[in-house]
Amino acid sequence: MSKPKKSYRKREIGGHTLSPESLMMGFGYDPFMSEGSIKPPIFMTSTFAFKSARDGEALFRRLAGRHEEGDPEDADLIYTRFNNPNMEVLEDRLTLYDDGEAALAFSSGMSAITTALFACAEPGTAVLHSSPLYGASEVFIRTFLPGWGVRSAEFDAWSTEDEILAAARATVNRFGPISVIFTESPANPTNALVDIAACARVCDVMEKETGRRPILMCDNTMMGPIGHQPLKHGADLALYSLTKYVGGHSDLIAGGIVGNEEMMTKIRRMRNYLGTMLDAHSCWLLTRSLETVQLRMERAFRNAKVCAEFLNTHPKITKVMYPEFLKEGDPQKKVFDEQCLGAGATFSFDVKGGKEAAFKLLDNLRLIKLAVSLGGTESLMCHPGSTTHSAVPADVRARIGFTDGLVRFSVGIEAPEDLVADLSQALEHA
Repeated sequence: MSKPKKSYRKREIGGHTLSPESLMMGFGYDPFMSEGSIKPPIFMTSTFAFKSARDGEALFRRLAGRHEEGDPEDADLIYTRFNNPNMEVLEDRLTLYDDGEAALAFSSGMSAITTALFACAEPGTAVLHSSPLYGASEVFIRTFLPGWGVRSAEFDAWSTEDEILAAARATVNRFGPISVIFTESPANPTNALVDIAACARVCDVMEKETGRRPILMCDNTMMGPIGHQPLKHGADLALYSLTKYVGGHSDLIAGGIVGNEEMMTKIRRMRNYLGTMLDAHSCWLLTRSLETVQLRMERAFRNAKVCAEFLNTHPKITKVMYPEFLKEGDPQKKVFDEQCLGAGATFSFDVKGGKEAAFKLLDNLRLIKLAVSLGGTESLMCHPGSTTHSAVPADVRARIGFTDGLVRFSVGIEAPEDLVADLSQALEHA
């Protein structure tokens, strides 16, 4: 199967624009390129035959960005590190919910994040990031990037536009130009929201003041493309751990980035050199999962609301960090109303009694699984302070409202009354 032609990427029928959930069933794929198979086969091959020696020459010329007159417009397949039919179908469909020009698939969420940062944040620049972040992202930016000459500074996720701008100016004065503003919204694990539109305006100001516009990245893993679409609010790149809601079945590891073609070309070249692309089988699994992502996430969102409301009135719970509980007058409520399409299905809550009480709750779960990760069909709970965020400095955790009793809850698609029953009995032991 060659790369699908534009005719197989049509988004309209008789002037009617198709919805992403309809396009997921066939966008970017022609059954008659693969013996009439309704679903794309799995292309388990490392390399692809060229039509001719000159065709191979032209393909590698195009790969290096040296397109010449007479070269084919639609690039054919070369080698699975560069492209693969399963990867290309997946990447076409990943653009649909975020309405991006292009997408890239990676071997994990962290390979997407690190590849993007290596491609966009060169030595001598700084990364300004929101806090909190997923633990591995925070450690990579704070600890590893300085070894490559990239410094970092931060702002609180809930900062106002003026506070973000002040942080950006202070960063420029201290470290030099900002190459990337890296955000995570909602933030893991507190669900703090970053004002993406405000960050985009700060990028505009930086361009006027320094001559360089930072690239605005948003890790959208916690809410997923059904609940939050950061490109529509000014982000340049939306990053995902596709392991989570898009994959949705806890049976694969993958990452993705959606953005404009120019930036994707730069990151694609870095992916080619680092080898952080996704394998064909996992691409195929994700293509399958994308067909049901909206159904799964909408059910999980409804379940999460039921569980959050139960926990919010329980005497052993001091706080539930669920976006729908934000109060009028809170700036975070305004950001939620303007940016989010739903409240998500992953949230955190504080258990009275701190770590020991939280551990008792976790150890007595019967239906909900005790495990890290999120976004699967099954419900999961973990204690981030001792697992996913254990490498984040204690003072940083304290500053962002991260208590010893904080538990993260990824709500799945089980019967909601069964989840509440499990929460109720487990809390009797906390």
